[in-house]
Order: sequence, then structure tokens, then C-alpha cells
Amino acid sequence: MTTVNSVRDLHVLLVEPSTTQAHLVQRMLENAGVASVDIVSSGADALAALAQEVPGRVLISSLYLPDMAGTDLVEALRLDVRHTALPFLLISSETRPQRLEGVRQSGACMILRKPFTSDELARALNAAVDYLNPPAELDIEEIEALRVLVVDDSFASRQHLQRLLKSLGIEQIMLCNNGKEAVAILGESMVDLVITDYNMPEMDGAALVDYIRKQSWQSDVPVLLVTSEQNMGRLAAVERAGVSAICDKPFDAASIRRLISDALR
Repeated sequence: MTTVNSVRDLHVLLVEPSTTQAHLVQRMLENAGVASVDIVSSGADALAALAQEVPGRVLISSLYLPDMAGTDLVEALRLDVRHTALPFLLISSETRPQRLEGVRQSGACMILRKPFTSDELARALNAAVDYLNPPAELDIEEIEALRVLVVDDSFASRQHLQRLLKSLGIEQIMLCNNGKEAVAILGESMVDLVITDYNMPEMDGAALVDYIRKQSWQSDVPVLLVTSEQNMGRLAAVERAGVSAICDKPFDAASIRRLISDALR
């Protein structure tokens, strides 16, 4: 198995219908140190190219493609067991949150907003390297013993978080769809960390945090909120309620590792 140690080890598949934009991004990738860049112009061509397994593969896509949206492409990838862990970077000038929600929930490494700088591209590529080859920063024995509850109504987001946690060495992971299910689990099983989304049916993240801090017998358990919520007033209220840390979607592996480490101190 080929180890991905740096940006030079990445093999980028760029999905861009505009020849001009494709060449521009290709030059930026090469200047950033990427040695291998393949270019296709549609979502169908991207899926066909991915049929061949390539070590260190990273997919970079425009949001608007001739046959599907970039959001449709990443959702199709996450439904294929071969590509559930494929790093995905979205390039877009789109500013409407609802248009990007599917990508945020699907486990994209990063969203690059046009026009982006070389430094922003470098950070995104390094996040992909980190995702493919996570460094061992936490104590192995401590991590292996952790019991983590993941609460998110998005199947893709739950799977993405599960992959990240397993890459850290965490094996005892419980998954549920909403706060109501989480309350039932917390009533019966002891956990060391709760990672929850904000917007969920039945019982959202804010109500879950409030329940944990005021009613649960595990009121001191660290709670990490992972969310695409943009309303700062709502997030401030959750923070006041006792959430240990807040991480925006999409997030990179390094951010999750750092926040978990900080939350468990």
C-alpha cells in the first residue's frame, strides 16, 4: 500500500467543464507540488475514471457540471463503498448555503470559494494528505478505550465521522440519527465523548446539549458540536449551554483530532 506523506504523493482527478478553468487550476496544483493531475469534464467521466483504483487519489470538482451538480457527484461517491473515504474538494463561487448543504453533510474535506489563493489551495491539499494519512497525535491506549457517541441525521456525515474516528484508532463508536435516540443510548451506556450535529429532527443538537448538562447522569461528558449552522446567535446559545467545542462542516481530519484532544483534557 502506497503511503501518502506529502502533496507530491497525491493523484488529483480534476472535474471541470471549462478548459480555461481546468488549465488554470492544473497550473496552481502543479505549483503547489502535485505531480499527477488528470482532468475530466463531467460527473459521469469522473465516476468512470474512479473505477480504476489509484493510491493517493483526491477528487477536485466544480459545483456546476454539464450532467450533474458537484453535490450530486459527492453524494454518489459516498454511496459507493469503494469511494466512501475519497477526499473531495469542491471549487465554487456559490454563496447560497442551501446549494452547498449536500457537500457539507457528505464529508467533503474543504470547499474552496472562487477566486481562491495558492495558500488556500495548499491548505486544502494538506487537509487531504492529513485525511489519507492521519498522524498519531493522541495516546494509543487512551484512544482505543474511548467510547464515542455520534449523533447526526445525515447518513453520509455519520459515515464520514466514523471513518475519521477509526483512523484515529477509536473502535467503540455508537451511531444514532437524532437527539432523542442519543438520550436513550446515554441512559443505558456510558460514553467518553459525544459528537453531535446541530440541525436534526425529533431533538436537535441544542436540546441534546441542554439535556446532557441538566438531566443526564453523564452531565460532565465532553460534547463536540459539528455543524453547518450559520446562525451565530443559535451557536452562541449552544456554547453557553455547555458544548465543549464547535466545528464547522465541512471539516478536516486535523481539526477533529485537535478538538477531540482538547475536549478530553
